[in-house]
Amino acid sequence: MRLTAAQIDTIKSTATAVLGEGAQVTLFGSRVNDAAKGGDVDLYVETAQPELMKKIRCKVSLQDQLDMPVDLIVKPYGDRSPIALIAKQEGIRL
Repeated sequence: MRLTAAQIDTIKSTATAVLGEGAQVTLFGSRVNDAAKGGDVDLYVETAQPELMKKIRCKVSLQDQLDMPVDLIVKPYGDRSPIALIAKQEGIRL
């Protein structure tokens, strides 16, 4: 995984603060691959009540704090969409 412990803490604390307690964050995409270089931070988050404005605030806050692009997908718990399945199968829960 190509994130520092500080970056992981920032992601988790920001997701909890903005999206609520119980937000489950999964890192997927190129940052999971230690051999890859560059790339944005792809995050899949499950929460009780996904809200567009909270998602936008979370994305902007993460991009500002991490100083890198963030792709943020926020879905309700138990979502079975194709992206949810890919993120859960190939990703790392933070």
